[in-house]
Amino acid sequence: MKIAIVAARFNAFVVDKLVEGATAKLREHGVGEGDIFVAHVPGAFEIPAVAQRMAAAGGWDAIICVGCVIRGATSHYDFVAGHAAYGVGKVAMKAKVPVIFGVLTVENVEQALERISHGAAYAEAAIEMATLYKQLDART
Repeated sequence: MKIAIVAARFNAFVVDKLVEGATAKLREHGVGEGDIFVAHVPGAFEIPAVAQRMAAAGGWDAIICVGCVIRGATSHYDFVAGHAAYGVGKVAMKAKVPVIFGVLTVENVEQALERISHGAAYAEAAIEMATLYKQLDART
């Protein structure tokens, strides 16, 4: 399998751990180091656009989107979290490969740290969904 990961740099203290967990799980499932590509983007807002370009370009069995949006004192959180969720969902509905939403949307740093190990689960979901898509494609 060839897996792309779109990772936000904002809140890297969390996102880097999500990427590490995802890549470790992918390697555990036999995905070669050269078959994992990580595209870094400034923040969660930029994730959908890059995921869309990757999906359109093809060559991936799955795309995993990871980021972390932590609520602050302004409404900025609502716009960024909402855009990331809606945008990744829109890409996922149109893509011929699975697009996994792994953007943490949390109230505080403590909640983010509680979910820091979720990267492995996103990789598991990507593998499961890529396998399912291949099975569905074989039936058509």
